[in-house]
Amino acid sequence: MSGGGASAAWRRELWGSPLRAAASALLLCLVGWVLWHAIDWALVHAVFRADAQACRANAYGACWGVIAEKWRPILFGRYPFEEQWRPALAVTVLSALTLLSGWPRSWRPWLPVAWVLGFAAFLVLMRGGVLGLAPVPSNRWGGLPLTISLAVVSLALAFPLSILLALGRRSSWPAVRTLCSTYIELVRGVPLISVLFMASFLLPLLWPAGWHPDVLLRVLMGLVVFVAAYLAEIVRGGLQSVPRGQVDAAVALGMRRWQVQRSVVLPQALRHVVPALMNIVIGTLKDTSLVTIVGLFELTGALGLALGGDPVWRPFYLEGYLFLALVYWVLCFGLSRYSAWLERRLARGHVR
Repeated sequence: MSGGGASAAWRRELWGSPLRAAASALLLCLVGWVLWHAIDWALVHAVFRADAQACRANAYGACWGVIAEKWRPILFGRYPFEEQWRPALAVTVLSALTLLSGWPRSWRPWLPVAWVLGFAAFLVLMRGGVLGLAPVPSNRWGGLPLTISLAVVSLALAFPLSILLALGRRSSWPAVRTLCSTYIELVRGVPLISVLFMASFLLPLLWPAGWHPDVLLRVLMGLVVFVAAYLAEIVRGGLQSVPRGQVDAAVALGMRRWQVQRSVVLPQALRHVVPALMNIVIGTLKDTSLVTIVGLFELTGALGLALGGDPVWRPFYLEGYLFLALVYWVLCFGLSRYSAWLERRLARGHVR
């Protein structure tokens, strides 16, 4: 539709009849009123400096000074203050690897090597104990580095497992098909909170005596198990969209079963379900906020620590949560835009 046609359609939808015109005018007035008060509270009468006394005296505006005062404990949690350059550098490395992996031209054999080296650098920076870095236990990790690392690592481990589950659910072997279907339906039938509780408190009862893996590893295992089940159903839907004739043609050309899946079926299946896969990625990023219930303080938990123990800044939770909402929105909006770009790119490659 051309620009003129789109404008005419908008005018017809908004002002095409007296009733529509009245509803549109009322809605515009309501939106204008809300925006006016929001701008007045958030900008005009807001306090931006880290001055708790000025914030308490200001009854008409926001106190963004709480962000200026508490941004480091919010973003890095309980990580030692003097060592916070390490999680900042570590999350930069992990984010750079993630962005690099999203660029199709970088899908080369060297990319897994880069991930191994980059993740090793992430662990060295976060945990320390080598190269003269002070050791920091994982229960002191928090904030943005913990949120990003839980989302990225759980998705990276869950994705290959989901492909195996999806293929297993379509297997001609009844035992394999039943096992994969039972796993997927069982995990998808319970909320993530219950999986995290079982991974944190029940799973240690099954370990051999004397073996006590830390809570971060247990939570990561729970996330992988949960995310893989949801990804598996999306991948299975993509597999079903590939015409059977292409599989038969590949087999007729002499390709083995795994060659057919790797070279013919999976590339098409994954291309078809890019939007659904990105929904799971965004959902996993936001679901990391639930790990607070088992004692890990990611962004939302770090905000509670930063403000809950400080009576001076405790009243300004709203501004803190709005700041976190902005961080999550930037991350999720970037992922959604990347999904749209990748979908268009893959569609052009398919047309060619």
